[in-house]
Amino acid sequence: MNIKKIIKLLFYAFILGVMVVLSVNLLIKHQTNPAIYSNEQDIPKTKVAIIFGAGINGNKPSKYLKDRLDAGIKLYKNNKIDKILLSGDNGSDAHDELTVMKLYCYEHGVDTNKIYLDYAGFDSYSTLYRSKFIFDIDTAILVSQKYHLNRCINIGDKLGIKSYGFVADQGTYQGFKYASFREYFAVVKSTIDLMIGRKPHFLGEKVNINGPSNYTKE
Repeated sequence: MNIKKIIKLLFYAFILGVMVVLSVNLLIKHQTNPAIYSNEQDIPKTKVAIIFGAGINGNKPSKYLKDRLDAGIKLYKNNKIDKILLSGDNGSDAHDELTVMKLYCYEHGVDTNKIYLDYAGFDSYSTLYRSKFIFDIDTAILVSQKYHLNRCINIGDKLGIKSYGFVADQGTYQGFKYASFREYFAVVKSTIDLMIGRKPHFLGEKVNINGPSNYTKE
């Protein structure tokens, strides 16, 4: 096979790949956009909101994470939810999202008995899988930036969680263009995860969302 034929095949493969990525994203956006809300007054009332980790700066939440936490706290204070599930990465002492997240919620008026902690939310798929099969959640408001919500709602719905999205965007974000571009491929990956039934690496014991909170003071 000569070089021209190889280049042509690679070009066609690239075009096909782009078409697949765009088609999957357009389909999922079409299916999930009606479940995304920007106004807390309009969103259906549910028992729990799930807030996804998004990085920390020392002992403070990143801009992405702070806005997600503020949005979840707003839902709580407006009686749109009764409980909050915080899901993030605390894989090391140097990167402990959950401690930052839970203290932020507590310091901003959320009753610790209403805060639940998912210590193995290493990605959005793992967060939602564990929400369903570890925390027994069947309906939830998912709190994140708008670019991220289509993927999360699709995963939640496919795993058996009736999902609504609440937009946490407040102002501009560093690296937003890259995050938005990367999301196109993350949507495709999550679609494959759903097709093959991927299980998170960590599952552990159940913490029923209808039972006592697993919030700790440490």
